[in-house]
Amino acid sequence: MNLNKLEMAETRVTAGETLVELGKTNKNIVVLGGDLSKSTHANKFGSAYPDRFYDFGPAEQNMVSVAAGLASSGKIPIVSTFAVFGSSRPYDQIRVGVSQPNLNVKIIVTHAGLITGQDGVSAQSIEDIAIMNALPNFNIIVPADSIETKAAIKYAINTNGPFYIRLSRPPTPIIHQSENFKFSKSELIRNGTDVTIVACGIMVVAALHAANNLEKEGITCKILNMSTIKPVDTNSILKAAKETKAIVTAEDHFINGGLSSIISQILSQNIPTPLESIAINQYAESGNPEELLKKYNLTNLDIENAVKKVISRKIK
Repeated sequence: MNLNKLEMAETRVTAGETLVELGKTNKNIVVLGGDLSKSTHANKFGSAYPDRFYDFGPAEQNMVSVAAGLASSGKIPIVSTFAVFGSSRPYDQIRVGVSQPNLNVKIIVTHAGLITGQDGVSAQSIEDIAIMNALPNFNIIVPADSIETKAAIKYAINTNGPFYIRLSRPPTPIIHQSENFKFSKSELIRNGTDVTIVACGIMVVAALHAANNLEKEGITCKILNMSTIKPVDTNSILKAAKETKAIVTAEDHFINGGLSSIISQILSQNIPTPLESIAINQYAESGNPEELLKKYNLTNLDIENAVKKVISRKIK
């Protein structure tokens, strides 16, 4: 894989196109938009199937409650909005109306993490994985690229139960050649013996760049794409810990409650292993996505430094 020549695509665009495709054959799919359907590309579904599309404006709590009602009536409702408006704002409605009765609602959000760019700190959803991970019954998927996004949405819509799918705003590199997504299973995308990098979302390609650079220094990295955050693939984490004896996590999310916390808990309960975490430690600001990733230590260089540090901590 030539990392310098990867094609780019927007996962939010893929999401909109996939919903239109699935809507052709599944008449039970309905989409609920929250005043941002042009940005999430849910408007494509609205154009194709206007009788199955509902725009609630900036009323996300109502939108989730209606989605719960539609699910109770046998429909497959898709809640589409930005991550900040699809997780924290309607949290009580998600908790009581969707999670507790275990309803078949799919929350597909875009503009997650830091790379909302100039939208600013209020639009940067850095706590959403932690918020949704706290809810029993919810499944959480963070695809690494547009191809995995398409496969994940297909799986979620064809599987009963509540799902939270976390997507980005700008174009991101495509690292997959085909739809080989396997729910609740990590994907081994690179083998190595010195350390395991467990990444999700946009940080998977950063991990690949880091591994390429570290290989020039004689360090080989196993990389796991942990696109399913919940239920997480515990077996692959423990296997990697036994084989490489050192773990680095990489996520575009706050350090507490996300991938780092989940893997730390698994390791501490089963096989204590040195771990370093690449994650967000504070609220950020408005800015160019690349500049924000650099300022808040979410680059391949940060992963490289974490790898070297965790190797130095290996238990002999």
